[in-house]
Amino acid sequence: MLKGAAGAGLPILAVPAIAAFYDVRVAVVLLVIPNFFTNIWQIIKFKEHDLPNKVAPHFALAGFIGAGIGTLLLAYLPLVALKALIVSVVFSYIVIRIRQPEFKLSMRMMQRWVFVAGSSAGILQGAIGLSSPITITFLHAARLPRLTFIYIASLFFASLSVMQVPLQSVLGLMNWELALISLLALIPIAIGMPVGNHIGKKLSPALFDRIILILLAFLALKMLFDVSSMLHFTMANP
Repeated sequence: MLKGAAGAGLPILAVPAIAAFYDVRVAVVLLVIPNFFTNIWQIIKFKEHDLPNKVAPHFALAGFIGAGIGTLLLAYLPLVALKALIVSVVFSYIVIRIRQPEFKLSMRMMQRWVFVAGSSAGILQGAIGLSSPITITFLHAARLPRLTFIYIASLFFASLSVMQVPLQSVLGLMNWELALISLLALIPIAIGMPVGNHIGKKLSPALFDRIILILLAFLALKMLFDVSSMLHFTMANP
């Protein structure tokens, strides 16, 4: 629903929700295939809303490279470090959305920082499946029209999936069982996206944001408790 309403945000809810109860790596891998197909659909639907400059392809290319680095971190970082990173990113996202809702980025500044923002977001997306504190903040700060925002975000996330799927397979993160479950996840997503698209046209954006932020806060607190428990267990059993 969030993906349909805003054009981005599927991972920001799904990854913390899955990671709160399962392995972080499972959460990231499960969303790669749905991310690809949902974003390809939105690219086709909204391609006429692209900007006349090269921001969209440059942002996507930088993210593609960053996703490769992030996937290596996903494979080799300890589980507790990955979970702690997710908690930090989610809380950062909440703080940014609350404290700087009206921050504006000029198109000139957007073009200047597109590679830094894209590669950094790609690393986060590859490592923990969450790049929203950079991706959404960067694009939202430019005050882009809703459909332009959706197109650029979709092109970015689709390019990341192109890097993630083969690299995750080579590193042993993606197997046939997870690939099948990932494909099945397209069913509830396909149901939720049209609903979200309808909500995005009708519901107050401010109210929608607040609902999402409250839900994210609960998920982040749950994972923070898990991280504390894991650290306590590690210290008690060196």
